Amino acid sequence: MEVTLLGTGDTTGTPTPGCDCDTCEEAEERGVERTRFSVHVRNERTDESLLVDASPDFRHQFLHRDVALPDEALITHIHFDHLDGLGNAYRLFDDLPVHAASEVDPVTGESVADTIRSKYDYLDRVTVHDREPFEPFETCGLEVRLVPVEHPPLLCYGVAVSDPETGAKLSLTGDTSYAVPDESRAALADPDLLLADAIVPADLCVHHPEGGDHHGPDGVARTFGTKHMTREGALALADELDAAETRLVHLAHYYPVEEAFEEPLAVDGERYRL
Repeated sequence: MEVTLLGTGDTTGTPTPGCDCDTCEEAEERGVERTRFSVHVRNERTDESLLVDASPDFRHQFLHRDVALPDEALITHIHFDHLDGLGNAYRLFDDLPVHAASEVDPVTGESVADTIRSKYDYLDRVTVHDREPFEPFETCGLEVRLVPVEHPPLLCYGVAVSDPETGAKLSLTGDTSYAVPDESRAALADPDLLLADAIVPADLCVHHPEGGDHHGPDGVARTFGTKHMTREGALALADELDAAETRLVHLAHYYPVEEAFEEPLAVDGERYRL
């Protein structure tokens, strides 16, 4: 299994347009980016690939990273920075199967799959497949499960991807607070590679209107506000899941420049073989 991090940034990315903060300027100087979130997973045995989340930066990512267009896609939730790249399916695909959760969101009155179906009804090249949370399904020769996480107010899902022949496992937390349900933690556990949402360091919680939540024994917040893990929360979850390797993703440009490019914070283009 070959995993390429196409997009490792949050909703504005790094560098953020119009921003002259030290972190954005350092990213420019280093020649690195954190575009909106997306992950390319290639089954090396079959040479098929799965795209996890369709970034608005889809075109840029596929022009600048040495990966093939996906055979299938999966969408974790309906926020624009994870979904709106699907519009790129126009003229690029004969048919793109898209997998998404079938669970109805009480906030929207429809499932993620329903929202994709209605929002992209003009794209006859997109075929949406409804998937029950926790139920494994096969795509690109891999076994995939959507697992519920906590990203209020909307339903959101992490993803567990396993190769049934080699046993290699990739886990993605999805956009989530630290309050990942126990059943989902079990489904995500023991990955060879964990991609964990870690939007900012915990000490920045003082700047959020909601502060921080899910404090550890050391009193450090593991959730920034209500929607995303802090760096410290993501690393604590990685320890609990017994991840062999962890990369922090969905990163904001608010990381102080002296911390913004330190391990294990990811940047676009990183590639892993599991």
